[in-house]
Amino acid sequence: MNDIAISEHEAILKRTYQHFNDRNIDATLAMMHPEVDWPNGMEGGIEHGHEAVRNYWTRQWKILDPHVEPVGLSKKEDGRIDLTVRQVVHDISGNLLIDQIIHHVYTFEDGLIKAMEIQNTA
Repeated sequence: MNDIAISEHEAILKRTYQHFNDRNIDATLAMMHPEVDWPNGMEGGIEHGHEAVRNYWTRQWKILDPHVEPVGLSKKEDGRIDLTVRQVVHDISGNLLIDQIIHHVYTFEDGLIKAMEIQNTA
């Protein structure tokens, strides 16, 4: 992966997070491979494919209000992209539940997000 690929991936990820924070599921899913593997950070496990991710976020947003902002990016030795993010989560009443820095590690395929893993910084 060269610097051009890194900047392309960075641009894709920035748009993806903006769409997610805007609660635009269709635009967010458009950045993902149809067979995406996405972690279910709320209930555990992995969601596979667009419809499973859509259903997960629909459930999540009924009880939580997450906002996730990229704050740093690096390439791992295996070619995956390690995105450092600030995750702020409120409940639907506006009470702060989480404010933390974590890592989202991305695998790309065919110019789309193929998989994401959550890695805590601690």
